[in-house]
Amino acid sequence: MQCPFCQKRSRTHVVDSRTIKAGRAIRRRRECGACDQRFTTYEEVEIVRLVILKRDGTKEEYNRAKIEDGLRRSLQKRPVSEEKLQRTLTAIEYDLQSRENKEIKSRAVGKVVMQHLKVLDDVAFIRFASVYKAIGSADSFRKVINEFMKED
Repeated sequence: MQCPFCQKRSRTHVVDSRTIKAGRAIRRRRECGACDQRFTTYEEVEIVRLVILKRDGTKEEYNRAKIEDGLRRSLQKRPVSEEKLQRTLTAIEYDLQSRENKEIKSRAVGKVVMQHLKVLDDVAFIRFASVYKAIGSADSFRKVINEFMKED
């Protein structure tokens, strides 16, 4: 491994190792054998590329930033920490990755997001559902809220 300080390719000694991201990644604290400087590396399982099948029939590569943007909009001015948001994003990705088929319909992605939002924050869930289900009237909005209340 190449040291980020001295740029030499030398043996590094692992000083500390911890799992992060709910056990899906490893953080290692290393020490360079040449210059004795310490640095941190992260190891994650390589994620298989997911393809999202859009409603209009087009295909698009999975983009974590799109999901994050939707979550952030739903969670705007809600008491949810950045850490909880990131954990939710990771859990959503894990759920999508664990599917057998790597081509996933966009509606299925929306359902997974809604399942996680329902646990995270009820107001954010309603906000996301209103966009996801393309609610166009107060009556439709009322139905979504009633469905949510029945499931609890």
